[in-house]
Amino acid sequence: MQVKGIADDIQGVIFDMDGLLINSEKLYWDANIQAAEEEKIGTPRDAYLKLTGATVKEMQDFYHKYFKTEADRDRFIKRTDDLVWQWTDEGKLKLQPGVQEALDEFQKRNLRMAIASSNYEDVLQHALWATGVRNYFDFYLSYLDVQKGHIKAKPAPDIYLAAAKKMGLPKKNILVFEDSSTGVQAAASAGLKCIMVPDLISPTEQDKENAIMICQNFFEFLKKI
Repeated sequence: MQVKGIADDIQGVIFDMDGLLINSEKLYWDANIQAAEEEKIGTPRDAYLKLTGATVKEMQDFYHKYFKTEADRDRFIKRTDDLVWQWTDEGKLKLQPGVQEALDEFQKRNLRMAIASSNYEDVLQHALWATGVRNYFDFYLSYLDVQKGHIKAKPAPDIYLAAAKKMGLPKKNILVFEDSSTGVQAAASAGLKCIMVPDLISPTEQDKENAIMICQNFFEFLKKI
């Protein structure tokens, strides 16, 4: 696949999942707010945006700031996860704009496709079944692979290095799609070309350096092939 602005022929695509393929970051944000209001935590509603694409350390810092005990933190996290799972079953989880069209186009062009997500394996599978796109992908890497492989999570490049190796293509022929600064950093550090499709948070100056292209949505990207 030839893409305007990219010299190399693209033969494989690796996707993040949350906030990129699906609108789950918005659901997590809404769930964070509801869980906090139920517990009367009193955090500002925009505070939860800091959890979008956050590193492990950033999440730990957030929880340390707003929760007095680990039990409080764990109850908040479980309630958030339960709400998102429930809303997924209720049909509130949707593909992001242009994703279905992009997957169909990439499949038609016989590109290899994979997912490299920081989310848990059961959540990943639940989301892909719910949105009907599971069978587009050759393989999936999740937080389970981070744990099993003893590799570092994003923004470390490890999961993208593992995905590129499993895909079996030269790095120059692989394209990564990400929505968060953490993910873009991971892909860039892995030596892979990354296109950013931002979700809830606007690109930073660092994102503009790390990503080879920033598109508003997948429809915008499809115009470039």
